[in-house]
Amino acid sequence: MIGFLQGVLLQKSPPRLLLDVHGVGYELEAPMTTFYDLPALGETARLYTHLTVREDAHILFGFGSETERLLFRALIKVNGVGPKLALTILSGQSVAEFYRSVRTNDVKSLVRLPGVGQKTAERLIIELRDRLPEAEPGLMNAAAMEPAAGGADAADGRLASQEAVAALCALGYKPQDAQRMVKAVADENASCEDLIRAALRGAVR
Repeated sequence: MIGFLQGVLLQKSPPRLLLDVHGVGYELEAPMTTFYDLPALGETARLYTHLTVREDAHILFGFGSETERLLFRALIKVNGVGPKLALTILSGQSVAEFYRSVRTNDVKSLVRLPGVGQKTAERLIIELRDRLPEAEPGLMNAAAMEPAAGGADAADGRLASQEAVAALCALGYKPQDAQRMVKAVADENASCEDLIRAALRGAVR
């Protein structure tokens, strides 16, 4: 079992990334909450991992914190929730927001996530209410959700928008919905990660 990977970040294409660990390139899938805190390309990143084995593929998931990984593992134990939906849930809500939704029986905020219907939302609340993993100190700070300052020219802005739409589609949103969500928060100075963050936050309000 691979507990974590530490290496040079070579590629970021949400929800996928490529990490060079001593000359071996590891492809991972990660929630957007992890992408927001990734360093720049060429810098060192450390990710906690979870390996899912299927008949047709071995998929490695990466997480920026142990709490995110624990929550992912708790989610995939819920009936009807597979790794892809768990990744979508973690991308659409921070750990703090998900905990709050579960503890306050907020079904409405959960059903706004793609792939989460009324019954799945109710099942998440019932099955996880009393066994949510303990959060790491400081992880529940809402300030961590604020986007970092950045800049980009118009061409970069268009590319970021296209990448954001593609990432939302990979997370389960329909193409027309993804385009609408990104267009609503369009900003030529925003990075791909910032656009996705803003689009997802708008979707769950």
